[in-house]
Amino acid sequence: MVEPLDQLKTVLKENGQSLTKGRQTVFAALQHQEPQTMQQIVKACAGKADRASVYRTIALFERIGIVKRLQIGWKYKLELSDAFHRHHHHLTCRHCGRVIPLAEDSWLEQRLKALAEAQNFEMQDHQVEIEGICQVCRQAKKS
Repeated sequence: MVEPLDQLKTVLKENGQSLTKGRQTVFAALQHQEPQTMQQIVKACAGKADRASVYRTIALFERIGIVKRLQIGWKYKLELSDAFHRHHHHLTCRHCGRVIPLAEDSWLEQRLKALAEAQNFEMQDHQVEIEGICQVCRQAKKS
C-alpha cells in the first residue's frame, strides 16, 4: 500500500508541483479528519502555515483532485478525495452541522452507475449527501 505522503508527492509531481512544507502541513491537517471548514483548516495549520498559504494550497489541492468540496446548503466543508481514503457518502445534520461518513454500499454504487448509463452518461465521480437531524440533536430536542 502506498503511503499517503508518497501518494501526495506523486499527485503533485504529475501536476508540475512540488511537495513544500506548507502543502505537507495542510495535507496533515486534512488527514484522518471529518470534513472541515476552511476556518478549521486554517486553525489546524496555525503557526506552521499562514492563512493565505492555506487558502492557496486548498485551491491547488481542489484543482488537482487531492481535496473534495462537500456542499452543505450554501456552505461547504473540505476533505481528502477518494484517492486518499475509501469512497464514502455523508449524513449531514441540519441542526448542528455535524457530517457523518456513511460507508460505501456496493448496491448503491451500481445503481448510480446504471442510472447514469441509462441516460448515456459516463459517470466519473459522484457525491451522495443525506441531510437530516442527527441522533444527538433529536435527543436534545426531546429533553
